[in-house]
Amino acid sequence: MNQVSKTSMQAKNRTAPAASFSFDSAALTKKLLSAAPERAREILIRRFGLGAAPERETLESIGDRTGITRERVRQIEAAGLEAVRASKAFKEANAAFGELTRYIESLGAVIPEETLLSVLGKDEKSRNRFRFFLMLDSGFFRERETNDFLARWHVDHATAKHIHEALSKLYASLSDDEVMPEGELLDRFLEELKDVNDAYKNEEVLKRWLSLSKRISKNPLAEWGRATAPAIRIKGVRDYAYLAIKRHGAPMHFSAVAAAIGSLFSKKAHIATTHNELIKDPRFVLVGRGLYALTEWGYTPGVVRDVIRETLERTGPLKKDEIIKHVKKARFVKDNTILVNLNDSRYFKRLRDGRYAAV
Repeated sequence: MNQVSKTSMQAKNRTAPAASFSFDSAALTKKLLSAAPERAREILIRRFGLGAAPERETLESIGDRTGITRERVRQIEAAGLEAVRASKAFKEANAAFGELTRYIESLGAVIPEETLLSVLGKDEKSRNRFRFFLMLDSGFFRERETNDFLARWHVDHATAKHIHEALSKLYASLSDDEVMPEGELLDRFLEELKDVNDAYKNEEVLKRWLSLSKRISKNPLAEWGRATAPAIRIKGVRDYAYLAIKRHGAPMHFSAVAAAIGSLFSKKAHIATTHNELIKDPRFVLVGRGLYALTEWGYTPGVVRDVIRETLERTGPLKKDEIIKHVKKARFVKDNTILVNLNDSRYFKRLRDGRYAAV
C-alpha cells in the first residue's frame, strides 16, 4: 500500500453507530452453511474464517492443504455460494438481509469496508460472519480499492456513482497546498452532491463519505485538504510544530512548541530537537529570543537590522518612533535593541530633519 493509502487508512477510519439486529449472526451462519455440500461447506468455512479459528485462508493455502489447484478451490467456493443462495435457508433469511440493507442505508448507503465491518461485529469471528452475508446477497455490492478510493460496500448504484463523482470533483477543486476547516470543506462537498437524496445529507454521513477518498484527508486539527498537502501529510516534528503554532495563532517560544506537540498530539518532542527543526524550515521565522512565527502570517526572515532596512526601503525615511512601531510589528524585541541597530552608521543614517534612511 502506498504512503497516501496508509495515511488515509490511519487518519480517517471513521466509526459509525454500532449495529443491532434481531437475528443471531452465528445461528444464521450455521443454518446457511448447512445448505452447501460438505466439501464446499468446508472450503467456505476456511475462506471466510467461520470455524473455531477466525483466520481466513487463501485459495492457495486451501489448495495446498487439500491437494487441489487454486482454481479448483475457487470453483468449489463459487458452487458452494450458489448452493446457499438457491436454498430454502437463504430465502428464509430474507428478513435478516433486509435489516442489514436498512442499516447500511442508515449509514449513507455507501461506506468503507473496514468501517462497516468494525461496527457490524465486535470481534473478528462476528465480522467474518457479516462478510459472509455481504458476499451472499446480491443486494450488497463491493467496490475494490483503487488509487482514489478505499474498498467499500454499497446498496445503491446511483448514490454510489454520485458520491464517487462528487469526491473526484471536490479533490480537483483543491489546490496542492490548500487546507480548510471541516465545515468549509463539507459545504464545498455539498455543492457537488446536488443529485443525492437529501435524507443522506447530514454531517456524519458526509464525513463518512469523505473517508472513502484516499486523496482527501485531514490533519490532527481537523483541517482538510489533499492528502499530499504539507499541512495534511504529517511526517515529523516540523509538521507538528507548524500545526501547534498555527493553532496557537501567535508566535511561540520553541520550548512551548515542544510542550504543545506533546499535549496536542501525544508526540514526544525534545526541546533542542524542536528548536533545530524550526531553524531549518522556511515555514518558520525567528521573531524574538527563541520566538517563532509562521511565514504565512507575513513575517519575513532576517535579523532586526534587515527588518529596519526593508521597512525604510518600502516606506522611505521615517522618524525613530515610527521605525520602532514598524519593527515591533515584525519582531518581538525591546526598543533599545532596535535603536542600537538603527544607530549603526554602516547601515543607516540620520537626516537633518531627524528621520532615518538606509545607507
